[in-house]
Amino acid sequence: MKILITGGAGFIGSHLCKKLHSQDHSIICVDNFLTGSRDNFADLTDKPNFEFIEHDINKPLDINCDQIYNLACPASPIQYQKNPIMTMRTNVLGSMNMLDLTKANDARILQASTSEVYGDPSEHPQKESYFGNVNCTGPRACYDEGKRAAESLFFDYNRKRDVDVRVVRIFNTYGPNMLKDDGRVISNFIVQALKGDGITVYGDGSQTRSFQYVDDLVDGMIAMMEGDQIGPVNLGNPNEISIGELASKIIELTDSTSQIVYRDLPKDDPIKRKPNIGLAQKTLNWQPKIALDEGLKKTIEYFKNL
Repeated sequence: MKILITGGAGFIGSHLCKKLHSQDHSIICVDNFLTGSRDNFADLTDKPNFEFIEHDINKPLDINCDQIYNLACPASPIQYQKNPIMTMRTNVLGSMNMLDLTKANDARILQASTSEVYGDPSEHPQKESYFGNVNCTGPRACYDEGKRAAESLFFDYNRKRDVDVRVVRIFNTYGPNMLKDDGRVISNFIVQALKGDGITVYGDGSQTRSFQYVDDLVDGMIAMMEGDQIGPVNLGNPNEISIGELASKIIELTDSTSQIVYRDLPKDDPIKRKPNIGLAQKTLNWQPKIALDEGLKKTIEYFKNL
């Protein structure tokens, strides 16, 4: 199978490249290095059946492939708010280019959507039928509404142009290859703890998240691509933890002397986030396997070695 992965040099994309390559697929990794890094796929560079193309998907791409995983978009608030217009453009124009490429190849495409389409949810936990609570003019809208627009495009291409699509909604994910300064809570906390700096908690720390290890996510994405379910399907770990508890856990696991420092909660930051994964369990026979402590230890080791 010849598989194209956009955003393949990024955190999640690089893990996906490695897993699919290990399954004897031919991998084409596409990235413009806005947030990705060559280091993330360095161990694949000289291997057969791996090709890297530096390219921005906001420009059309002409290449033969059987499957496309579309992960090309900054995913952390710091990164996607740096250039919100580009973020929206990538979600809309970039997605259209990849959908057109899928149609031209009579291929199948999977869209990496996000739990951010639910906004600051009034339904808890969130299931796929929930339409969300998103501020469409706020500072996070370029990503939240951009991903919602991308989902709309995927289903319209499926209905009107018979394009074979899959859509997953990814909840908070962590693991090796995360950027140390991208503003995601786990990488922030680990780096601060290893340096002995103050652990920055926004708000009072009572807001909750549900964290899945990247290997679990990759398995879910592959199961989705290979299955019959179009989606959208939630992929996340339903084990919920408060941000305050997470900070204390990381201080303990790193044996750090850091203290928690509280800051004002950013605008439109969700108060709670937890997936209902019943649909993934039923249709994909998938559920996360890696416990938070186990995944955190692996991630801490990665950052220690940077």
